[in-house]
Amino acid sequence: QVQLVESGGGLVEAGGSLRLSCAASGSFFRIYAMGWYRQAPGKQRELVAVITSGGSTNYADSVKGRFTISRDRAEKTVDLQMNSLKPEDTAVYYCNAGVGIHYGGARSDYWGQGTQVTVSS
Repeated sequence: QVQLVESGGGLVEAGGSLRLSCAASGSFFRIYAMGWYRQAPGKQRELVAVITSGGSTNYADSVKGRFTISRDRAEKTVDLQMNSLKPEDTAVYYCNAGVGIHYGGARSDYWGQGTQVTVSS
């Protein structure tokens, strides 16, 4: 099984910064892309940022220039540095990882439990 554990959420004023971290553990062959999604009340879950195993990144337009995703392949972690936070960034943030359990096997998506980020105006 694969576990993703997030940390780093909290309450911050607009313009402030937060850093989210996610650590993967368990028994698996390989982690492919890792990313962060968010879900605000009454809205669908949306992609925030993703980073491939090769280090390529992709961001939602709404966070470009403000958020930075990074990962440590050896430590099996992915971080999201969030700067210049806005009230509209308020949401539950979820870590996601594409994981291959066995060599040559299918890739499956795993999710963390979510961490709340609240940005006050």
